[in-house]
Amino acid sequence: MFDKRLMKMCPESKRYIVGNVIFQWAELFTNAVMISVIGAFIDALYEKKITANFISINLFILFTALILRCFATYGATRMSYFASKTVKRTMREQIYKKLLRMGNSYREHVTTAELVQESVEGVEQLESYFGQYVPQFFYAFLAPLTLFFMFGVAGSFKVAAILLVCVPLIPGAIMMVQKIAKKLLSKYWDQYTKLGSTFLENLQGMTTLKTYKADSYKNDQMNAESENFRVVTMKVLTMQLNSIIIMDFFAYGGAALGIAVAGRAFIEGKIGLGAVVFMLLLSADFFLPMRRLGSYFHVAMNGMAASNKIFNFLSENEPDNKEKDFPKDITEIVLHDVSFTYDSEREVLHDVSMNFKVGEFTGIVGESGSGKSTIASIIMGRNTVQNGEVSINGVYVSEINEEKLLKNITYVGLGSVFFKGTVKENLLIAKADATDEELWSVLEDCDLADLFKNEKGLYTELTENAGNLSGGQKQRLSLARALLHNSPIYIFDEATSNIDAESEEDILNEIKRLSKTKTIIMITHRLANVISADKIYCLENGTIKGAGIHEQLLEKCPEYRHLWNTQKELEDFRKEARNHE
Repeated sequence: MFDKRLMKMCPESKRYIVGNVIFQWAELFTNAVMISVIGAFIDALYEKKITANFISINLFILFTALILRCFATYGATRMSYFASKTVKRTMREQIYKKLLRMGNSYREHVTTAELVQESVEGVEQLESYFGQYVPQFFYAFLAPLTLFFMFGVAGSFKVAAILLVCVPLIPGAIMMVQKIAKKLLSKYWDQYTKLGSTFLENLQGMTTLKTYKADSYKNDQMNAESENFRVVTMKVLTMQLNSIIIMDFFAYGGAALGIAVAGRAFIEGKIGLGAVVFMLLLSADFFLPMRRLGSYFHVAMNGMAASNKIFNFLSENEPDNKEKDFPKDITEIVLHDVSFTYDSEREVLHDVSMNFKVGEFTGIVGESGSGKSTIASIIMGRNTVQNGEVSINGVYVSEINEEKLLKNITYVGLGSVFFKGTVKENLLIAKADATDEELWSVLEDCDLADLFKNEKGLYTELTENAGNLSGGQKQRLSLARALLHNSPIYIFDEATSNIDAESEEDILNEIKRLSKTKTIIMITHRLANVISADKIYCLENGTIKGAGIHEQLLEKCPEYRHLWNTQKELEDFRKEARNHE
């Protein structure tokens, strides 16, 4: 019913919770004053002792209590807002800081879609927990004790004792459903995040689904997940409704019992009319705080289920502190006996050793799934090796500060992302202080200057992920941004895939020019792109089958020779087909 981890993480909210309870307590006192005035008025009317002075005094007290009650209600609402505001800010800060500490490796533990939902909807669920449930938790125990003494002073500790004994039946009912609720709400939240993740994935891949006419299959899959979510939602609602019925039975049944006992005491002449009116009107307040706690309980349990997922993420292992600077005047990047696996079942890389020299153009080739892109991720620190060492000038990549590592290594892949905005805004991501002359220079190098000069120049608008550019233009713009970054190391991962021949030739020419002054690592399935490389590594099933220049591999590496002959035959076939058109 109460999560100490949340309170420990957000100690600042404690004073707002205390303030909320105090304001609710003040509201109870002002309510009791108003009801006692009403009881005194009815008693005076019954005894025919009403005077003008009595009426004016009681109206003044009633009006004052009403104003104070409004202030108390407003204060409780404000305290609730500040408590929830504090916890939302704190939780999102913790998630963000955790992301910064984990860096790119966060994807090994949680999907981006799940993380977004936890950071947005999951944190929103905690608003009710801190703003309503926690203050009500303390007030629900304080209010009945306060009313017990009020009823005793009013004339009957017997009625007060009967009502007080009935109050614990409500938290008892809450505890009865707690285990069921916790398990059910955890399942509800799991299904909710799964459905959201699937929806986001299908939305991002809509074009692919339409291309392969797989949208109907994914639609059926989402319908099935939606139905599962509907079923678990209905179970949650059924559980909540049943528990509310039980709580209402104890709450209003206890109030009815208290009214009956108070009425009998009045009939027997043990208490006066004013006292019985006071007890009749306030008897429900013995149970309403607990009843309200029961209502907040279900909302709070949903928040706690969400917080469990957040705490699971916050407790994930983090990479060791990366405090070392990127080496100056680098001479080589070394992979020594590196092994890596994305799961425990299949090893992607097996004892891979590579050496990349400064000022050299190195190619990494192999069939799809051979481990080429995994090597790029390891060099950039996106993935951590299980065995072996990755170092730059003898400094392990795992020890280099991630920000400094990424500042000195530029990655250009097939899926480079562009943001909605101008060409200039997208280029300045690589170098915030770049001048317009520098921007036009890299656009000239990538044969894009004329294209944008015919539009609005650097202020040409790009749609989401540059959807208004062709595939070749996007890849060239990606290369222009990479050139602007001006790092000592460049990794090109299938940077010329799925584009026209003219764009591919332009990009390859620029990469070759760049290789004269930078360390270039080119990952490609197309061997013709790396014929002129200073060194080529040929991979097969995560193992290096050969290393050397093109001619050496053709002679000594059967796997490379097979790839070359297969691709050459395919190219010859395409040329022949074009000639016959």
